[in-house]
Amino acid sequence: MQVHFKIHGQGKKNLNGDGFAIWYTKDRMQPGPVFGSKDNFLGLGVFVDTYPNEEKQQERVFPYISAMVNNGSLTYDHDRDGRPTELGGCTAMVRNLPHDTFLVIRYVKRRLTVLIDIDGKHEWRDCIDVPGVRLPRGYYFGTSSVTGDLSDNHDIISLKLYQLTVERTPEEEKRDREVFLPVVDNLKLPGMEAPLEPMSGLALFLIVFFSLVAIVFAIVIGIIVYNKWQEQSRKHFY
Repeated sequence: MQVHFKIHGQGKKNLNGDGFAIWYTKDRMQPGPVFGSKDNFLGLGVFVDTYPNEEKQQERVFPYISAMVNNGSLTYDHDRDGRPTELGGCTAMVRNLPHDTFLVIRYVKRRLTVLIDIDGKHEWRDCIDVPGVRLPRGYYFGTSSVTGDLSDNHDIISLKLYQLTVERTPEEEKRDREVFLPVVDNLKLPGMEAPLEPMSGLALFLIVFFSLVAIVFAIVIGIIVYNKWQEQSRKHFY
């Protein structure tokens, strides 16, 4: 998806906000606190955040673009600008520019990338690159924005969606069709822990077997120690 956008307003420095979002979600748009849309969504959100809500913000410069995948159990932390659930991001000085600004969201073979063209040079620059992203098919595309107590204009000039030609093996095609819940591989986020794989029958048998051996060994040692103690007690008694 290629997004042609423009953010502009009269606010100077931090007297502007808050930003806009591009969505790929299971449900249609519903008003809410996450850049104008609902929280605990199912799917992907790419956020162009123009206002730092966290007071001690030192590691990043705003405006800032970030991405989040949600399985419905995560809450976007507005006070911390979404840092706890962020997949990646980059600084993007996109306000009040005299030229066109674009971003591209690509999803190919479970790899999510976001590229930006904001310098007026017609050159794409890397912003986000996350492998192992699993997104179900058939979700809705959308966009939303919010200004909060401040103000800005968030113009979405165009959304262009392209179907990329990618060769897939039958196994890859089947695997992609069997994605039913948004998730990111090997990423430990609150509420997004990957389920433990069930143990094989052999592994379970070995665990039970060695556990029984350990228990029997402990019982035998206990009986020997107890008998020794009894013998010592009788000697002391006589």
